Amino acid sequence: MIGEPGVSRLDALRFARRVVAQQTIRQPALIDRWIADEERREAEPAGQARRPTAANRLIQHGLNRTNRDAVHTSDCWAAARNGRCRPATREEAHDALRQHVPACVHCRPDTAPGIHS
Repeated sequence: MIGEPGVSRLDALRFARRVVAQQTIRQPALIDRWIADEERREAEPAGQARRPTAANRLIQHGLNRTNRDAVHTSDCWAAARNGRCRPATREEAHDALRQHVPACVHCRPDTAPGIHS
């Protein structure tokens, strides 16, 4: 770079100064973010760090995996025998029931508290 025609030593030094100035601005913000992440980790109770919430509902899919055949609770025996059930959040199960996906006749997830059609 320095030995190339058209790039003077002065241009190279000015470029180096711009790079250092940009890093001086960016690095403290990055370190502040690391500090905030670490403070958040320390504030979490032990054992609960970044644990995903357990799905309390299951949605049974059809053979082509695009159709939804039924909504189950997570402890339904009929869903346990079926290999086409996928975990779903409470909101996803409510949406499926509102879209007229049938509720399982054995576990009746549509009668759980908080379900309103």
